[in-house]
Parts: sequence; C-alpha cells; structure tokens
Amino acid sequence: MKLLVTGGAGYVGSVVSAQLLEAGHEVVVLDDLSTGHEDAVPEGARLVRGTLRDKASEVLAGAGFDAVLHFAAKSLVGESVQKPWLYWDGNLGESLSLLDAMRTAGVRRIVFSSTAATYGEPETTPIVETAPTRPTNPYGASKLAIDTALAEYARLFGIGAVSLRYFNVAGARLTGSGTSGAGDQGERHAVETHLIPNVLKVALGEKDAVSMFGEDYPTPDGTCLRDYIHVVDLGVAHLLALDACAPSTHQIFNLGSGSGYSVREVVEMCREVTGHPIPAEVSPRRPGDPAVLVASAEKIRTALGWKPERDLRVMVTDAWTFLQGR
Repeated sequence: MKLLVTGGAGYVGSVVSAQLLEAGHEVVVLDDLSTGHEDAVPEGARLVRGTLRDKASEVLAGAGFDAVLHFAAKSLVGESVQKPWLYWDGNLGESLSLLDAMRTAGVRRIVFSSTAATYGEPETTPIVETAPTRPTNPYGASKLAIDTALAEYARLFGIGAVSLRYFNVAGARLTGSGTSGAGDQGERHAVETHLIPNVLKVALGEKDAVSMFGEDYPTPDGTCLRDYIHVVDLGVAHLLALDACAPSTHQIFNLGSGSGYSVREVVEMCREVTGHPIPAEVSPRRPGDPAVLVASAEKIRTALGWKPERDLRVMVTDAWTFLQGR
C-alpha cells in the first residue's frame, strides 16, 4: 500500500514508518519538523516538509494513497493549559484540514494516534473504551474532538477510521547497525516530560536527581502507578489497525498492558539497567495526578490479536542504549 504518515519525523511516527517499510509498504512522511527530526525519518521513506493545512491536499491529490497514519500533533499537557489556542488550532484545526484533503482525494482509511488523556481522571481501572471521556486539559480535549470528527467523517463520507488511545510509550527501536546509534529511533524531545528518559538523564549526568511526586498514594509502594508500552509493540498495533479499517466505521482501541508499574519500580529498574545509583527526591503531589492509570487492552486483543510483548526491563534497556548512542 501507499501510505501517508503525518508526524513521521517524531518519536512514534518514525518508528511506525520504519515498520511499515519493513512490511513492504510505500511510505511518504509529512512533517513540519517543528518537533521532529529529519534524521529520524527512516531510509526509504520520502519526506515532505510542511503542515497539514499547507501540504496535505497537495500531497494526497491524485497520488494514489491507500491510507493515512496520523501522528502529527502538539502533545505537551502543561503548554496546552497555558496556550490552549495552539492545541485547538494545531491539533483539531490541522486534523480537519487533513480529513478534508482525504475526502477530496478519495483516501478512505486512517489510523489516528489518540491518547488516554481523553478519559481524564477515571472512575475505575483498568480503563475500558466505554469509560466516560472527561479530559482535564486542552491537549486531551483536542484529541477527543478529533475522535469525534473521525466518527462524523466515517458516518458522512464512508471513511474507515481507527483511533488508538495510548498510555505511556517508552523504549526505542534499535537497528543493531552499530554503536553510534545511527538509524536507531527513540525519544528526543526538546521538552522531555516522560518519566523513563528523565530518570535515565540522571544516569547520563544531565540531571542531579529524579523527582517522585508523592509517596502516599493508595498503591503498593505509595507512588503513582502508570501503564507503559514499548514503542515497537505500539507500532505493531498500528499495522494491525491499518488492516482493520472498515468503511463507514470508527473504532477505538486502548493500547496498554492492563497492569502497569509504579514510579519507584521504574526508578529501580533504571538503576539496575544502568548500574547508576540515580538519586530520587520525593516532591509534593501534583494537582490532578490520579493514583492509578492503567488500560484494559482486552478489546484490541480480542478483535485484532494484539498484546504487548516487551516488559519494563526491555523498555528501559532499549531507551538506555539509544540515549548512550546519541
């Protein structure tokens, strides 16, 4: 198939682009490189630089694309609270431009990178796809609005859409091409908000200590419990979802492990993998942090046969290898 990958120069988008190429697909990446990296686009994919609003129609028109995988988005929760207009325009506005370009060009399949932030603070865990969607920030709200738009385009224009709601993505895709890290794909965010790379930065000497926000939660060790998925497992789900796009249907699947790891467990695993003591400081709870955020992935396991294969040790080991090679 000929596929357009929006945001394919970013962390998850670049990994999935590589997996699509390995599966024999033709891949065109559309990315404005505002947060992505040109050298993350895998060899064999064609890069078009630009926004969805400016370039999607031009790229899709008459080019024979079979489907779109949509990763391009702004994704900093804190920034979305401070500057919500950037998220409504950059996430929902750009996505509507993409959907209209697809409609005009006759492209009828899309897999969308949604988020667990659409659920907000859950009433029960593990979270199932039928749980109430009550996002607590503009980032989650903008992603939920895109899910709604996908449902409408499926109903009105026959598009087959799948939204994949991620929890925490970790790890790296390693090519084994050498110790330099050339060709490897991992997290390289200008503003890093994810726990595992921030813990590993302490081992690299880039930070003095890691902060653990709260140790009095109703969890086994008192720290927050979160669901983590290896980025390669995540990519496998996208390939399965691509084949599952059905005309006039919008499907939603969670991607998670169903169990999760605490902040203390993550820090301890990073210590084991790196051999570094990694000092940890306990800070006050952050407002709005739920004690437990864990996904039920039973729906996608039953429907598409997907389940995560790589555990926390593999996620940390791969992330550590990637960071050392940068």
